[in-house]
Amino acid sequence: MFKLITENWALKLLSIAFAIMLWMFIMGERRLEVGYRVPLELQNVPSGLMVANEVPSLVDVRISGPRTLQMKISPNDISIVVDLSDLKPGLTTFKQLEERLNLPAGLRVTRLSPSFIDLKLERVKHKLVPIKVAIVGHPLVGFKLVDVKSVPDEVIVEGAETELKSVNEVTTEDVDLNGVNEGFSLIVPLVHRGTYTHFKDEKTTEVQVEIQPVEAPPEENAEAELTIDTQQKDGEN
Repeated sequence: MFKLITENWALKLLSIAFAIMLWMFIMGERRLEVGYRVPLELQNVPSGLMVANEVPSLVDVRISGPRTLQMKISPNDISIVVDLSDLKPGLTTFKQLEERLNLPAGLRVTRLSPSFIDLKLERVKHKLVPIKVAIVGHPLVGFKLVDVKSVPDEVIVEGAETELKSVNEVTTEDVDLNGVNEGFSLIVPLVHRGTYTHFKDEKTTEVQVEIQPVEAPPEENAEAELTIDTQQKDGEN
């Protein structure tokens, strides 16, 4: 039995090595399909323009090819780059995004979602709009709100031209007057819920509030004076 195993041992080792190499070659050439989430990069946005629609930041890609080539791919090395150079304002459709993938030869894209993107470019404009102070609550009983103002009382909003046309004012965060019995000033953040517009510089304003005591009506003042006079006369008698 031992002689049977050791007989022609060199040839047998060679056969085993050849079998292993053949297995590795077959496994290496076996085709696999692997899924990736690939970043979508927008480059070279023209000066004075901006993207004014929702564009996916990731694209689902399925790549098919030999296992040996698949192993050489790092997810960090794959991206889809869209060059916006020389584009004009308006809507542009980019198709066949798979051609923008930097894949090694021998691999192919079997699925891409989305397979194209619509990209809208608009001019960047700015607009000076008034600030509206948002007041909530009421002063303490016996006091009233006399005046409220913001400094500055206007702010510049900039962004996509179309959206900017509908921006006519911005507001402050709520200024609470509940229980207040005297004037005060407060730095308050500004609020603007734009999608493609934003504050250019200032994001806060100083709100100045003037509170005064409520004056008694003339009738009440007369009654008070009459009471005082009566009390004085009774004292003299």
